[in-house]
Amino acid sequence: MDPWLISILVFGAMCILLALGVPIAFALGGVALIGTIIIWGPTGLYMIPKTAYAEVTNYLIIAVPLFVLMANLLQHSGLAEQLYEGVYRWMGRLRGGLAMGTVIICAIFAAMAGISSVATISMGLIALPSMLSRGYKKELAIGTISAGGALGILIPPSVIMIIYGAMAEVSIGQLFMGGIIPGILLAFIFCVYIAVRCWLDPSLGPPVAERYTWLEKFVAVKGLFLPFGLIIAVLGVIYTGIATPTEAAGIGAFGALMCALIHRGLTWKALTGALLSTTSLTAMVLWIMIGAVCFTHLLAYMGFSDLIKEAVSTLPVSRWIVLLGIQFSYFILGMFLDPAGIIMLTTPIFVPIANALGFDPVWFGVLFTVNMEMAYITPPFGFNLFIMRGIVPPGITMDDIYRSIWPFVALQASGLILCMIFPDLVLWIPRTMMAK
Repeated sequence: MDPWLISILVFGAMCILLALGVPIAFALGGVALIGTIIIWGPTGLYMIPKTAYAEVTNYLIIAVPLFVLMANLLQHSGLAEQLYEGVYRWMGRLRGGLAMGTVIICAIFAAMAGISSVATISMGLIALPSMLSRGYKKELAIGTISAGGALGILIPPSVIMIIYGAMAEVSIGQLFMGGIIPGILLAFIFCVYIAVRCWLDPSLGPPVAERYTWLEKFVAVKGLFLPFGLIIAVLGVIYTGIATPTEAAGIGAFGALMCALIHRGLTWKALTGALLSTTSLTAMVLWIMIGAVCFTHLLAYMGFSDLIKEAVSTLPVSRWIVLLGIQFSYFILGMFLDPAGIIMLTTPIFVPIANALGFDPVWFGVLFTVNMEMAYITPPFGFNLFIMRGIVPPGITMDDIYRSIWPFVALQASGLILCMIFPDLVLWIPRTMMAK
């Protein structure tokens, strides 16, 4: 049978299953299972458990549950309340100060956690009521938290980068380092946008009335010492080469445990909640990986990646047009699928194309991550939007949440374009890392 016809049938079957609401792990795995039986017969099924076991026991993947545990421990430690109190005292008197401070806290949590949900949930429960009660417009408050929380997958450590690096065979340590400047840049862009909007229209984010002495402000800063110590420990050992990302994940999980203990947030309820959340999320990621690996092996046998690469390489267009097409495809997929699922679906197709066109694999991986950051807040299925829906007070609708995020989607797109135009924003730190 013609390879193109087989490929169309395979992807058509997968799309039908996804449209019917079948979880992506089982849609991918089910198509791979049926395809294996058709092509190899029942004896081919022996390859599926072998392939799945090899993938989920990959040394790099061990970092996923460790960083997820680190994130969940921080979420239950009470650290967010202390950070917000410090921001409130230092920046509350500025127009939009609480919103800008929320972005900064989200960036700090991103550098400690590796997933977006920690900052989104924490700030949704702490910062949102505080801003709304002090006259902040709901669109600005909700959009700030949703977009700020999405920084968690870009600023290292990042679980999405670990999954991408394992699938694309790209250095996870270099991906981590490549995400630092773009992550800081996006946080800065968010803060500038908030400051300008609130300067032009003070009613969006009025200054708070409370005043604090310098002593009270400096006392509030003590809550930053442990978070910055944990950030320096995790990223420092990766940058210097002292530890691999997996070993750094272990350091981070232990450090988060100590932070929770010092802040007296390590109760039995918090610990069991963190462990259960870690188990649930890790199991979801591993099932997606198992289904996707089986699916990509089927595609490899059919020669689908080679067909696509050959077709794209013969197009009479600039390689930059191809890159823009890939990024647009990521954006559309991000509206409907989880980023982990998008990695599994597209990595065997797009990464070989990017390599064939001469694009740096680390740079391409960071561009993908910035794009997936948009996916977390893009309707209709942006993950952070549904988190916010479960947190916002009565009276705020899903339409309000959707309207709040479009300016931040545009800001994220501008950050993506800047990283494309100026590759050194991504590659400067990884190059210094490689030069050591």
